[in-house]
This record gives sequence, C-alpha cells and structure tokens, in this order.
Amino acid sequence: MNEDDNICRPYSTVSRLGGCACGQHASNAEHDAASAAAMASRASDIEVMSRDFIEAAAVRALFPEERTRRNFLRAVGQRTAMAAIASVLPLASLQAMAQEKGKLEKTDLKIGFIPITCATPLIMAHPLGFYRKQGLNVELNKTAGWALVRDKMINKEYDASHFLSPMPLAISMGLGSNATPMNVATIQNVNGQAITLSLKHKDNRDPKNWKGFKFAIPFEYSMHNFLLRYYLAEAGLNPDTDVQLRVVPPAEMVANLRAGNIDGFLGPDPFNQRAVYDEVGFIHLLTKDLWNGHPCCAFGTSTEFIQKNPNTFAALYRAVLNSAAMARDPKNRELIAKVIAPTQYLNQPEAVIAQVLTGKFADGLGNIKTVPDRADFDPMPWDSMAVWILTQMKRWGYIKGEVNYKQIADKVFLLTDAKKTMKELGMKYPEGASPKFRIMGKEFDASKAAEYVKSFPINKVS
Repeated sequence: MNEDDNICRPYSTVSRLGGCACGQHASNAEHDAASAAAMASRASDIEVMSRDFIEAAAVRALFPEERTRRNFLRAVGQRTAMAAIASVLPLASLQAMAQEKGKLEKTDLKIGFIPITCATPLIMAHPLGFYRKQGLNVELNKTAGWALVRDKMINKEYDASHFLSPMPLAISMGLGSNATPMNVATIQNVNGQAITLSLKHKDNRDPKNWKGFKFAIPFEYSMHNFLLRYYLAEAGLNPDTDVQLRVVPPAEMVANLRAGNIDGFLGPDPFNQRAVYDEVGFIHLLTKDLWNGHPCCAFGTSTEFIQKNPNTFAALYRAVLNSAAMARDPKNRELIAKVIAPTQYLNQPEAVIAQVLTGKFADGLGNIKTVPDRADFDPMPWDSMAVWILTQMKRWGYIKGEVNYKQIADKVFLLTDAKKTMKELGMKYPEGASPKFRIMGKEFDASKAAEYVKSFPINKVS
C-alpha cells in the first residue's frame, strides 16, 4: 500500500486525524496537493475520496482523542466500527449536504474550451473532480476555433464556455454577431501569451523594422489582437496598413510559421513554447512584459443561463474558483501539466506544458529563462480590465459612436458575484473594482477612458 492509499482513510489504525482534513499531512495545502495527485492518477477514486473526507470529519467528532479512536478500531475491527458509526451518524445525508447548496436546476452540462493553457482551471477541474464535487456532470467539448465557440454559445449548444475576455463584451454588444447578453464570471488566466517569431527573424528584433510582416492572431475580439496592435503602434507602425493581421486558430499557428505563411504570431500557449520545441520559432517577448497581470481568457456563460439556473451556475462558479485556487499555487504546476496534457485535453507534450506553467523554459535562442509568473490564474474579473478592452475596441474602430464604458463593464464582468462566491469559499479577495494598470509604461485609469483613447497618435477615433 502506497502513501496515497492512506489519504482520507478514517478507519485506518495507522493514520491520524489531525493537522489537515484527513490527518495525513502537516497542512491543508499539503493535503490538497496530495489529494489532487491521487485523483489525477486514479480518477475513479474521486467519489470515494469525497465520501471518506466526510467520514473522517464524523469519526474525528466522535473520537477527538486519537488513542481512543485507534483502540476502538483495534478492538472491534473496521467493518463493525463502520456499521456502529453509521447507526448513530447519517453519513449519507452528511455527504449529500456537503455536495448541495440549493437544488441544482441542471446537472448535465456541456462546456466548450479551446485546447490552450489559458483554460487550465476550466480543464483541470474535470479530471481532478472539481465539477463532480459540486454535483455536476460536465462534458468538456474541445472546440476548433473561437468563432465556433461564439456560435455554439449563442445557439445554446454549450451551457458555458472558455472565452477570450473580450468576447462576452463583443457578443453582448452585437459586434460580429447577433447581440446576446453574456457574462464573464472569472478571468481564467493572466499573462501566459507571447510574441513568437520565425527563426529567420532572430536578428530582426526591433518592431520598427517589421513593416510588411504577416502576423497571426487567434480572433479579432482577443487580447492577442489588442496587445499586438498596441505594441506595433508604440513602435510607430499602423497595424491596419503597415502589417497584415490574420485570424488563425491557435492549433494551426505553429504549422503556419513552419510553412512560412506568417512571420510570427501573438498567440496563446502552449503554442509559443511548441514553436520552440519544434525548432521553428523563438519567443521574442512575453506579453507580461507589455502588461504584467493582463487578462487573457475567461470563463463565462449567457445571462439567460444564469437567470434560469442560478444554483447550477453557483455550483459551476465554486468548481472553477476552487480549481483556479489550486492552479495559482506554483507547487501544483507540474502535476497540473501532467493532468491537462492528454489527448482529450491539450494533446501536447507534457514537457512543453510544464515549461509554460512553471516558467522555466527555453526561448528558442539558446537561453533558458526563469519567469515564475509567465502564466498565472488570478480569477478577478476587474471592471477596469473590461474598460481597457472597450477602449481598444473603440481605438481600432470596432465600436462606433459614444461608449458608456463603465456601464457595459459592470453589466458583463461579474466582479461582485466573484467576490461573493470567493467569500463563501473562504478565499481572500482584494478590495475595489477598478485598479489602475500600466501598459508599456503608460498608466490606465478606467475613470478617464475616453481621454485615454484619444491620447494615442495612431488610432481610428474620429
């Protein structure tokens, strides 16, 4: 019997029920990591571990003295002990109560995702049992591209989805599709993107010399598009006339780089690292160097789904936030890389994903970099993030006419709900709604959005 076999075993005379929830670890954090590792390798044990967690709590309540519990078990045996305890404590009811916080309107859910590391919390919640723990039977649907994600959400083929952060704003406003109210429940990831160039450009690192370049982006309504445009414009290039921006699904970016169809891309991982792995490109810069802590992808659903299924949405919210909390801890990253690498999820070499998540990576130019926050998973859907995205939509002509930035941001980004759910889960969360950010050295204040848009010499604002 290995160490994992003792996780949450309340009827073991070897284990002790102190320190953490199951008594096998010095802290709850250590317990969570061990439990996650066990769940990752033995998905079928998830329900057993959840049940045993409840039983451990019950047994600890009956036998606060460790010596008494062990003597009792040795005297009567495990089976007799289990029967005796079950006769005085309704364990099945306790387990059900732990799972349910309001009757779920819908338990079978279809959730869309694009196979990129940005969706790590949403993806890992499936094999690690975070959805099941909330009473949800989730079917994760790998999707070919962002336009398809949008269409399936509008057509109600998906109940919720992995989104690019700007997408719910665009869909709610009817930009590029019929207007359908959508909401951002959490940000899935911050940072975690890069500008990757073909190896033939390794001696051409100054963006001022990139006139005529062809770049791939995953979608027009993406942080990739807006950050690349910002970077190019700061170098004096007009992204609409001096370069070509092509929408390419993330999974096809490396192949297009290899074929010479593009000079580079600002895209999601693991494809920046995969370009290095395949020796067809190098990482020019991480997007955290443009804006450290910038949002990228989000988890969200339609406003209608939330209204019709409030308890289900709350359960989904809890699952994703708990998953994000685990993903934020650097010590869990190697385990997570192993969990999300398989075919049904990212279908990428574990080594590639681990380089992204741990931040220790090869840059394609012969260097090994250590950037622990290359990718992070801060779930806060700040209003000011939404306002910045809207300013870029306005700047580049995606939005015409006057814009009530704050009103749209407050309506689409569910910051208040995120804080409420985090509080219920006992998680710490920062105060405020509109923190200021610094993008390439320039401060962004959401209360001065209109002035910010007009401050750029290269823009489409009339």
